[in-house]
Amino acid sequence: MNFDINEDDIFTSLTAARNLLEQKQVRPFLLVEDSALEDFKGLNTDDPNAVVIGLAPEHFNFQTMNKAFRLILDGAPLIAIHKARYYKRKDGLALGPGPFVTGLEYATDTKAIVVGKPEKTFFLEALRSIGCAPEEAIMIGDDARDDVGGAQNAGMLGVLVKTGKYRSGDEDKITPAPFLTCDSFPEAVDYILKNMI
Repeated sequence: MNFDINEDDIFTSLTAARNLLEQKQVRPFLLVEDSALEDFKGLNTDDPNAVVIGLAPEHFNFQTMNKAFRLILDGAPLIAIHKARYYKRKDGLALGPGPFVTGLEYATDTKAIVVGKPEKTFFLEALRSIGCAPEEAIMIGDDARDDVGGAQNAGMLGVLVKTGKYRSGDEDKITPAPFLTCDSFPEAVDYILKNMI
């Protein structure tokens, strides 16, 4: 889309999780997709004393969930990269990490530390990293609750796009409603460029 963006300009929930792990100086048991392991390269994962859960469909099985369960019972903090209920795959919607995090919270009677969307701290940290105030920023996303609702809770404007995991009527599921709802990301960008800059 001709945006001049470097990899270092991208702030993700994985970035936020790594930052938290470094601050807490813990050794994580990582329940993430293999492709996400690169974001945690260099961290000591021997004899884990923290549980980190992200999107990990290939790893959500009894053995790994039970290992996480036991670590949490022994005092390890539960860190959720995010608690998305579902996400969009080529073959349709699929369970996100949220149901698995919630299951561990229930089983261990603990509350996860959530570092990604929709947490206010995630949006504020991302904005801080680029030197931008919330009232100067606009979030464009396909998830009414996690993207748009989270951004608006942090003081940003939220634009919902009807792509990806969007489902009809999502714009009516949050209060306040999205600042704007568009059919696509390019349409949202076009609106912003024409009406807000």
